[in-house]
Amino acid sequence: MKNNAVENVCNTMFTEGEMKILIAGDGKVGAFLTRELGAAGYDITLIDSKQNVLESSIERYDVMAIRGNCASMDILNQAGVKDADLMIAATSADEINLLSCLTAHSMNAKIHTIARIRNPEYSEQIYRMRGRFGLSLAVNPEKQAAIEIEHLLKYPGFLKRDTFAKGRVEIVELRINGESKLKDVALNDLNTIAGCKVLVCIVLRKGQAIAPDGNFTLREGDRIFVTAPTDNMTILLKNLGIITHKVRRVMICGGGRITFYLAHQLLRNGIKVQIIEQNYERCLELTAKLPAACVVHGDASSQILLESEGIEECDALITMTGMDEQNIIISLYGNSCGVPQMITKIAHLEHAQIIENLPLGSIISPKELCTNAIVRYVRAMHNQTGAAITVHGIADGHAEALEFLVEPTTRYCGVPLKDVQVKRNVLIAGISHKARTEVPDGESCFDAGDTVIVVSTREEVIYQLNDIFE
Repeated sequence: MKNNAVENVCNTMFTEGEMKILIAGDGKVGAFLTRELGAAGYDITLIDSKQNVLESSIERYDVMAIRGNCASMDILNQAGVKDADLMIAATSADEINLLSCLTAHSMNAKIHTIARIRNPEYSEQIYRMRGRFGLSLAVNPEKQAAIEIEHLLKYPGFLKRDTFAKGRVEIVELRINGESKLKDVALNDLNTIAGCKVLVCIVLRKGQAIAPDGNFTLREGDRIFVTAPTDNMTILLKNLGIITHKVRRVMICGGGRITFYLAHQLLRNGIKVQIIEQNYERCLELTAKLPAACVVHGDASSQILLESEGIEECDALITMTGMDEQNIIISLYGNSCGVPQMITKIAHLEHAQIIENLPLGSIISPKELCTNAIVRYVRAMHNQTGAAITVHGIADGHAEALEFLVEPTTRYCGVPLKDVQVKRNVLIAGISHKARTEVPDGESCFDAGDTVIVVSTREEVIYQLNDIFE
């Protein structure tokens, strides 16, 4: 399923507060989008069949709500579809999401539509038939999560990786533990230890996101977000003494959609995959679809089962059952067994601060990945010229990393950064001049055609690059 969000946006321009958005489905993704888009000043109307769910959102957010079937013309009329700019269908049923978008588009030919489509069987035909369905964008959180996990397995050593500038620049997450060479180090001394030029753009300490300066000293327990060209990240790992390993055997707990997408790709790359799934019928399905995988029927939280299946010999443990608590417990056990790399799926990110200091490895949230793609599309609608090419939430949602193309109309082109007035809590973290990328200093500058990576902890939304300047 292709994700050409910005390219698909029409030339309609909006100003903040004018855009009317319908969100169908008030589940995890719908609630997260309501919070993010509502905070940005958009006019939100929720549609859901459950009154108690809607009442909860009305109490928490400044939104309108309509109870009913979001695929019904009558309900869409009540929600104001004819005056709406965007319809986001994120119910639990792919078919309802598709019908909702198709119906909305038939009632308002100018409306943009986004549907969450999760069934792997629909992937190819949705892309081919998106025009007939009236779809502007289709998002698949499970497939996006599988891609993210595969990246982490390819490049072990980091808790999280976000890529920019067509893969040439990265923002990675590291934890400062008791043995880290960065413990009690001032950021002014970081490059000497790293052996290359890197930039710490955000530090997460006790749940608080900090935009540090050079005098800031790293402490045990800090989670740091480091920006650098991709080549420098390998040097950083080596000089920090973080041992990376080639993943040859992966144990996956839980046999849901993410597991299917991930296992399919890992097997193609020659990696041995072992799946533990409690539902017998699902085991049969996975065995039929993934004949090269080893599918085990059993309870992944059973210590005896994990030991008998060789948890201590696997290179990576990925916990993706349907329960956060179970995933956490299994990952903690994997850590005690000395598994080199762990990846834990967490659905409820509101628990992030509670689990922050637990040794769970990398945390994956399909909901967050899905909403990032949708938020990127909305911002492109808001202001197509100069809209962010890439948007990533980092530091448990306390900060954003955005990539912009420098336009001829962008302010301060050709001006050294030491002479550029940037708003408080905004950092220019990377500049890509076509094939050459750099971690900027005061003498660096950008020109039209370059891409600029910006990290912000500001509450206000950054729609285009000029928004970061005083």
